[in-house]
Amino acid sequence: MPVPVTLHGRAVRLEPLAEHHAEALAAAAAEDRGSYAFTPVPHGIEATDQYVADALAAQAAGRSVPFATVRVADGRVVGSTRFCELDYWQGPVIWPPAPRGPLGSPLTAIPDAAEIGGTWLSARAQGTGINTEAKLLMLRHAFETWGVRRVSLRADARNARSRAAIEGLGAVLEGVHRAHTRGLDGVVRGTAFYSILDEEWPEVRERLRRRVGGCRQTPRTRTLVPA
Repeated sequence: MPVPVTLHGRAVRLEPLAEHHAEALAAAAAEDRGSYAFTPVPHGIEATDQYVADALAAQAAGRSVPFATVRVADGRVVGSTRFCELDYWQGPVIWPPAPRGPLGSPLTAIPDAAEIGGTWLSARAQGTGINTEAKLLMLRHAFETWGVRRVSLRADARNARSRAAIEGLGAVLEGVHRAHTRGLDGVVRGTAFYSILDEEWPEVRERLRRRVGGCRQTPRTRTLVPA
């Protein structure tokens, strides 16, 4: 698995998720939960403990790199995000294609493609620019440090706000997998898949830099669903 790393921004810091973040994550998730209809967010300290344990197990298995999202202004944990669906293309071509782990030491592995997902923010952190800068930090790390060829994102096809946020990054809609899985409400849902390719990254980077430069750092009056 890629080595956990801290990503530093002006308004946000992404720290490797750890057990000591659980209490602060539970407090963040306990704010107004009205925006979480399509977003899996733990509720209560026991659920948050399990959420962190599951994330760390996925990291140990080489499937994800999870972060705690920290607001720089006051050091408060305001949510979480992660790299997931890490894919490695080294070695002989296999058929049919399928995600696979790295060759060699997993401690020095660098993926060829990744997904950004599992993102949520506390109600008061939404709409403040934190999510936009966090995406800039993660995309920059993926494309400029790892050198990936593709970063993917996905959303419940019904989640218009999350899809608009993803499209606002400059990601390209690849299509909607119809009747793809069950949603949090138990209804069979479609899933909208998006991607950003390495050749598209310079334009996306400049778009995000402009947005981060113009972001307000105080909460808006209405609640938005994070991408």
